[in-house]
Amino acid sequence: MSFTTTEQILEKLISFPTVSRDSNLELIHYIRGHLEALEIPSELIFNEEGTKANLHSRLGPDDMPGIMLSGHTDVVPVDGQDWSVDPFQMSLQSERLYGRGTTDMKGFIASVLALMPEASKRKLIRPIHLAFSYDEEIGCVGVRRMIDMLETAPLKPAFCIIGEPTQMQVAIAHKGKTAAACTCRGVEAHSALTTQGLNAIYLATDMIQAIRGLQEKLKLHSEHDHHYSVPYTTLHVGTITGGTALNIIPRDCSFKFEIRNINKDDPDQLVSQIEQFAREISSDYREDFPEAEINIEVFNQYPALDTSPEEEVVKLVQGFMQTGDFVKLAFGTEGGLFQGRLGIPTVVCGPGSMDQGHKPDEFVAREQLKRCDQFLGQLLDHISV
Repeated sequence: MSFTTTEQILEKLISFPTVSRDSNLELIHYIRGHLEALEIPSELIFNEEGTKANLHSRLGPDDMPGIMLSGHTDVVPVDGQDWSVDPFQMSLQSERLYGRGTTDMKGFIASVLALMPEASKRKLIRPIHLAFSYDEEIGCVGVRRMIDMLETAPLKPAFCIIGEPTQMQVAIAHKGKTAAACTCRGVEAHSALTTQGLNAIYLATDMIQAIRGLQEKLKLHSEHDHHYSVPYTTLHVGTITGGTALNIIPRDCSFKFEIRNINKDDPDQLVSQIEQFAREISSDYREDFPEAEINIEVFNQYPALDTSPEEEVVKLVQGFMQTGDFVKLAFGTEGGLFQGRLGIPTVVCGPGSMDQGHKPDEFVAREQLKRCDQFLGQLLDHISV
């Protein structure tokens, strides 16, 4: 069975193992070459080391704001996952295309690139921006450099469509994320002499219990948004490390936690509450152990996306998809940064389901790619004369 043009491009994109810890430049240069062959200009925005790059391209009139099609080029690792196929060689089984990134989210990028030969021939009444980023999977890191560039542009895009997998549903919102580390310092002693030491693991568990209490308070008493599968802000502890030996009272313990907030809740205020927990818990021990200390450090944060259902981009995409419905996503995207820093109304709509993302044997259904091709074709018709 032969592949469509979109599937052929996707096959090539999957062959580049752009795991976030590695370079994405080979893939980026492939995309740039694809555009250059169509005489579509592009620019690269590199990371500090020059090992990764965002790609931004603009096609059409330069005297009006346009439509930005956005996607990330990095994928999550396959280490330790039990794949039945080669994750970096796309394969077809039962009308499903398998490979790392097929759904999250190289399928959308392939569909966009497949549109460009036709787009390059059209007379556009609104420009198309392409925005392909690096390091989204580790906290929407790379796109911030592209946003720095777009902030100074004379004309910003009018709105943005991000092709994260939504099964081609129109998503207008997602939660924000704050990632933080809690570091606890106690006092070492022989485990037989418990009164001479302060157990840092106990400090950490006191903090974790306080965070769980805050989570329960949000669950029971905060304002909920029932468009989300989990309708309230959540807090979660993901990793913990502490101690050196069973017979030593541990001096150090640390854990990492996250906040995934609906737009109604301010994550900075929640961090402030957790910092207050840290001060109260450590102060209880300071009289006997002056060394007692608990520190909180936020190491990554991106904002929630919350686009009004009345925005032009929402109505436009709903019209193409023949629906008046919308959804809100549990997972995050770069949309909150586009909206928050650039003031660009943003929707998320792309092929595949995040139910398949980040798992072994990730796949996208061919039918989903076909729907995405049709959607982008309608969008092109809408902005062409």
